[in-house]
Amino acid sequence: MTTPTPRASFHPADGTSRSRAWFPHPALSLLLAATWLALSHSVALVHLLTAVLLGWGLPRLLAPFLGAASRIHWPGAVRLFFVVLWDIVVANVTVARLTLGPLQRVQPAWLRVPLASTHPSVNALFASIITMTPGTVSAVVDEERGEIRVHALNCDDAAAMVAEMKARYEAPLLRIFGVDDDAHGASGRGGRG
Repeated sequence: MTTPTPRASFHPADGTSRSRAWFPHPALSLLLAATWLALSHSVALVHLLTAVLLGWGLPRLLAPFLGAASRIHWPGAVRLFFVVLWDIVVANVTVARLTLGPLQRVQPAWLRVPLASTHPSVNALFASIITMTPGTVSAVVDEERGEIRVHALNCDDAAAMVAEMKARYEAPLLRIFGVDDDAHGASGRGGRG
């Protein structure tokens, strides 16, 4: 008489766990399900089942196009969210004062912000955060040169503004995604400047 072998908790071919195979993007699954429930304005059984089906099915169907899910350090992401939210509020007040005041005070500038990483999510989010903050716009993400070109509405000290953007937004993003800036950054481009 043979005893049944217990099921393996991972796929030996690629080392992924069963939960990752069924839910390749768990955060996306939760977001899709919650969005469906919010849009339907109901928690009736049919809407709960639809939310579960969407949260399970869409990420599985789109998994080949989405790539592997990134590991995210959530406390750092929440902290960055509040930093960006605060900066947006402060920048709105500053931009309002600049636009409603004498225009002689405005000193627009183009800035070159060197990227510390080649990680696509870090760089895309960094450029998006810069654009969301009033008074600055990411005009070009130049991956070849490893920099973002930013237009600033008012800039007294370009080096200080670049350093502040990197410290407030890019450094936390590198920690959130667990990116080692020495391994992924300038070493592949021959320098940071």
